[in-house]
Amino acid sequence: MSELKFSPQSVSDPSLVYGNLDSNIQLIEKDCNVEISYRGDEITVKGDEVDRAVSIINELFTVVDSGQNLDEQKINYIISLSRDGVSYTKSNIAADVVCFTHRGKPIKAKTIGQKDYVEAIKKHDITFGVGPAGTGKTYLAVAMAINSLKNKEVEKLILARPAVEAGERLGFLPGDLQEKVDPYLRPLYDALYEMLGRDAALRLKEKEVIEVVPLAYMRGRTLDNSFIILDEAQNATKEQMKMFLTRMGFGSKVIITGDITQVDLPTGKTSGLTDAMRVLKNVEGIAFCKLKDTDVVRHPLVRRIVNAYDKFAELE
Repeated sequence: MSELKFSPQSVSDPSLVYGNLDSNIQLIEKDCNVEISYRGDEITVKGDEVDRAVSIINELFTVVDSGQNLDEQKINYIISLSRDGVSYTKSNIAADVVCFTHRGKPIKAKTIGQKDYVEAIKKHDITFGVGPAGTGKTYLAVAMAINSLKNKEVEKLILARPAVEAGERLGFLPGDLQEKVDPYLRPLYDALYEMLGRDAALRLKEKEVIEVVPLAYMRGRTLDNSFIILDEAQNATKEQMKMFLTRMGFGSKVIITGDITQVDLPTGKTSGLTDAMRVLKNVEGIAFCKLKDTDVVRHPLVRRIVNAYDKFAELE
């Protein structure tokens, strides 16, 4: 058993690193199989992976010193990166602000996968963001779109989603066609409202600067100077995906997001997202970003649920 005593070079309150009732310390102890104690500025680490535990603690102090908040998701991510010898702070993940919400909160990438996704969107005209729930695929895409709109890089923002969940029930819903499909577009509205504010988003929608539409509404259009997002693309058919991708006009940027493990298409129908990933993998100008369970930024349980389903699928 190894033992190491050290004093972090920090200007921050150590309690911000240790967590309420040493909750953050306990996460490190469990993952590195060590015991951590402290008195004053001196920290003692005993156990198996002492060097890794010390590295994690120093990372947490660096994060707090930089003005970032520590939450369970971020701590768990820093710990998971340490297993591969990767530094969260040296990766410079949270350096760039994608955009600000209407309340002034900065939106930044929270993982290396998200950072690579944002960079791909900046550099490519078409980007596929594929990964499990909670990895920020849609949220970051909308944030990038809002930023482009505010900077007058595009004139129009179009958010589309297949409405396959509606099926035959669509005709039984009250209201006109737009009112019938709006519930299936709600996640896109939620992201818009958070970034622009509800009133501003609705005004832009009335002016048709922003469109939130079912995928079927895209047929026959050519979209110039637009930022176009297709969400839940795993539920588009092969024909719909080809139709969507060929709507792109000059000065436009396209993002396709989806989770290939969550296909709701009828049995026998091939997902357009899966098909596009095979057909377009070598096409210049198109980027494919595959986000993983380590990029999940929702409640820690979401990541565990994703892992559980993946492992179960491997056994079947």
